[in-house]
Amino acid sequence: MPLKIVSWNVNGIRACARQELEQFLRAEDPDIVCLQEIKATYEQCRGLEIWQNLPKYDLACHSAVRPGYSGVLTLIKHQSVRCRIGCGEPRFDAEGRVVVSDFGTFCLANLYFPNGGSGPLRHDFKMQFLIYILEFFSALDKEKPLLMTGDFNIAHKPIDIHDPIRLNGMSGFMPVEREWMDLLIARGFVDTFRYLNPSLRDQYSWWSYRQGARRRNKGWRIDYFFISERWKGKVLRSVMYRDVKGSDHCPLGLTLTNV
Repeated sequence: MPLKIVSWNVNGIRACARQELEQFLRAEDPDIVCLQEIKATYEQCRGLEIWQNLPKYDLACHSAVRPGYSGVLTLIKHQSVRCRIGCGEPRFDAEGRVVVSDFGTFCLANLYFPNGGSGPLRHDFKMQFLIYILEFFSALDKEKPLLMTGDFNIAHKPIDIHDPIRLNGMSGFMPVEREWMDLLIARGFVDTFRYLNPSLRDQYSWWSYRQGARRRNKGWRIDYFFISERWKGKVLRSVMYRDVKGSDHCPLGLTLTNV
């Protein structure tokens, strides 16, 4: 049976749940759901009315210490799975950025990377996170194939951003961040969307709320599914649901076979 996973930076789960989230999940009926920037606690997520109208999901949540900030939530249908909350580094875990679910044959990391755009200190924090998390990924992948999804807050190549010349050097498209993406791929991880669509242009997952950016498709591709290279042959489908509203990001979908 194919395995269907969706991933979405919802920019506040409580607001998104009142708009598109339930409709999207009912239409797609995924086996696994990875949400980022939930801005809520486990109790607040569990208390949402939408779960009454959907198939039963088990929830694994990593909330930030700061209320209403960051946070990731993984929903898993039909099976009990061991989940690891956080990456083991207190300064990063305080911000609620990582849930790793162990499915036996593979691990799935649900991730929300820091945004480095609010000044030099925040950029340094993001770079420290990138250095740490790359080793974290590599260690997990040595144990079993690793699948990673979420908001990486980095557009990798010029094809992944609407104006690569003007925006070169901005947070999220800095050379040092893009070099980190190169390192991730060199470590044996595959960007599933580019694996299936190497030259497809104008494909973005985030748009500013300002100046009609989404309507004009002035966006960035900063949300990803990465998979261990030894499992890339299992990728059947990797898509972006660019017409689904409810957040400044659109959802992603990945379908795997023979998992």
